[in-house]
Amino acid sequence: MNGNPARTSRHPFQVIGALVLAIVVGLAAWWLPRLGADAAPRTPALASSTHGHGHDAGTVPRTAAQQAFHDDMRKLWEDHVSWTRLAIVTFAADSPSFPATADRLLQNQVDIGDAIKPYYGEEAGDQLTALLTDHILIAVDILQAARAGDGDALADARARWAANGDDIGNFLGEADPRHWPADEMRAGMATHLDQTFSEAANELGGSYAASVADYDAAHLHVLDMADTLSSGIIARFPAMFR
Repeated sequence: MNGNPARTSRHPFQVIGALVLAIVVGLAAWWLPRLGADAAPRTPALASSTHGHGHDAGTVPRTAAQQAFHDDMRKLWEDHVSWTRLAIVTFAADSPSFPATADRLLQNQVDIGDAIKPYYGEEAGDQLTALLTDHILIAVDILQAARAGDGDALADARARWAANGDDIGNFLGEADPRHWPADEMRAGMATHLDQTFSEAANELGGSYAASVADYDAAHLHVLDMADTLSSGIIARFPAMFR
């Protein structure tokens, strides 16, 4: 779990603003139809038929410490999808609350990395935060290339985006191959990204009912992601949850 992904020093509000603006003019009209046409479908491997039990259904919180950790992990990932939605909505409405909302969304990337530090160490937590941040920045490159109609740049950015998503899945799979199989982590992260972009495209394109439905789906999926992570950590470090 060593490594130090490159960081990009873009201003946070420029990143979020560019992301949402690019979705408005590029994603709904150009990119999403082609995504379904030229990319193999990705299976939402982290989403179970019974939401809220995670990948390892046998590891159910039983002690007070386990339950608290389970709930804290869910809070982190609910923050992730909720602040993302609020950032999209406040930007679309030209609300003065957008800058504070965007800042809170970016802090969530740090919070998720911090959550694994007691178990995997400072370096691992910082690496996860870096990977999640790069995941957003590469998505901006994809959307900007789509808006410009630059096929070469789009192909390059999409290759980097897919590689980054795989890096996140591989990072988790390396941390705990038994409870977090790398192929399932990669597929789960890809589903999370697809759901979020669909939600944003529908919201900013005026398809509000579809955007709400997308958010509901993303919310349920992210709860399963959170349960997979908390169940894996509880099973890997049982002495820390007595």
